Amino acid sequence: MTTVDAIVLAGGRATRMGGVDKPAIMVGGRSMLDAALAAVASCVRTVVVGPHRPELSPAIRQVQEVPAGAGPVAAIAAGLRALAECDFPADLVAVLAADMPFLTAEAIDELIRHARESETSAVFAADETGRPQYLVGVWRRTALLAGLDRLDSPVNQPMKALVPVDTVMVALPGVVDCDTADEVRRARARAAPLTLDEARTSLRHNLSRLPTRQSPLRSARGAALAAPLRAAEALPRFDVSAMDGYAVAGDGPWRLRDDIGFAGGQRPVGLLAGEAVRIATGAHVPEGTSTVVRDEFVRREGDLLHRLPDAPVRDDVRRRGEDWHPGDLIAEAGTPVSNALISAATAAEVTAVSVRGPVRARIVMTGDEIRGEGPLHTGQTRDSIGPVLPDLLSHYGIHTVDRVHLRDTPNGFDEVLAAAGDCDLLVIIGATGGGAADQLRDALDRTAARVLVHRLRLRPGGSTVVAETSSGTVVLGLPGNPYAAIATLAALVPALVDGLTDRTPARPLLVPLANAATISGPVARMVPSRALSDGGWSGDPAIRTAHLAGLLDRDGLVIVPPDAPDGALVELLPLPD
Repeated sequence: MTTVDAIVLAGGRATRMGGVDKPAIMVGGRSMLDAALAAVASCVRTVVVGPHRPELSPAIRQVQEVPAGAGPVAAIAAGLRALAECDFPADLVAVLAADMPFLTAEAIDELIRHARESETSAVFAADETGRPQYLVGVWRRTALLAGLDRLDSPVNQPMKALVPVDTVMVALPGVVDCDTADEVRRARARAAPLTLDEARTSLRHNLSRLPTRQSPLRSARGAALAAPLRAAEALPRFDVSAMDGYAVAGDGPWRLRDDIGFAGGQRPVGLLAGEAVRIATGAHVPEGTSTVVRDEFVRREGDLLHRLPDAPVRDDVRRRGEDWHPGDLIAEAGTPVSNALISAATAAEVTAVSVRGPVRARIVMTGDEIRGEGPLHTGQTRDSIGPVLPDLLSHYGIHTVDRVHLRDTPNGFDEVLAAAGDCDLLVIIGATGGGAADQLRDALDRTAARVLVHRLRLRPGGSTVVAETSSGTVVLGLPGNPYAAIATLAALVPALVDGLTDRTPARPLLVPLANAATISGPVARMVPSRALSDGGWSGDPAIRTAHLAGLLDRDGLVIVPPDAPDGALVELLPLPD
């Protein structure tokens, strides 16, 4: 069967979009470049033409057209040169621009099938109006080379200059390119909401990492290691007694000396054969020690010490480096800086670590109807979650910088986004829906923010939006209802912190839900739950979202997948204190 290579065009200046990196724009939880690479996954080799992207697999060759931004024909020429350097380049070459978020592998396979069955030089996709898309096609490599040879120079040439006479057009679904901000907006509106798993994956893999920094150990709680943590000193640093007892030299009986070895005290003088010295747990054993015998395993007669006849023979000495030696690995990069890690690093004599994080957040409460303090006026409601959000975020390792209230004004979000450079995360409560006062999405569009999660296929939390501004600040827009906001935060924030700090994701906690069928529906649901005496769990089929009273006397939230049967294993999110 004729093999196929692929050239993916991922450069271009996107002049109609203000010069943004168009292939990196997120639609439906993945970048348009990722969509293009998935579409040509069946090809033997893939070359991406454009600026270098370190996140791509080493199996993908990357080249840049010269000069950069010299147009699609110059990019195709650069891609062909890269393929020519490979052993046995394929007879067919798929050429695809990375600006079609809905193009599928099935569509490209259909073009490949037509190319294999026909004798034409190229097969191109046509959109739903019948218009040909010359940057979605499968070429015979010889025809592509011949077309380039006809040109004096490939620089700034239109694609039509390369198109041969004998071509075939194939109407395909998903042939919708995004050349303007409006087209991107329409594509996002058309894209299906993400499942929770898809959203978490997108956050872990597509958020920009925080810069690494050296931090004192005790100031790094909530961060993640940016480099492996290695011991600076052995543990134990020297041979120590593991028990209260006697350090002895040779076989018994032993003559007991008058001195005593204490933990942290002066090391007893060396033992001669047949001698013993009283020693405490953690004390440095004297030179010449054969072993330590526990108190309960010996009998004393004057200054003579005898091992009891039925006592087990064991070595109760912790030897130098028994736990680790200098340079030994204590924790891998990506390990969260927890109390356990701080303790282990302290024991290893490590005082500073290379970390990413902790994440610094600003909380933004929105809406004219929300009032934090003072008497309520007509139409107002109390801010019941703003005061507890800093503690909730702290549970997830996030440090709150401040908490502000944003009135419903036309440009309020523009000002908040513009001033967000001093924090890593904006947690915005409300204004994520489609109401008259819900202006967050429009503000994100105006600032050309990169939207990673446009909506969730989840109840509650469907209106959630996650984006990254040009300054690198992440925007987490949560629903305005208190329960919906807190539940969605609990479900998404760990993955968000994973993505920012490159933290190793925690293992999900799964529990059997006795009444899962009663709760499940067409989309995943998050409901409060409590532990049952038989080891199972029970969820609340109905929950009021205007307050957090439904979390009282509950042990956690459960995420119930669609159409789950009773007893199904579901993810448990323990409730912070």
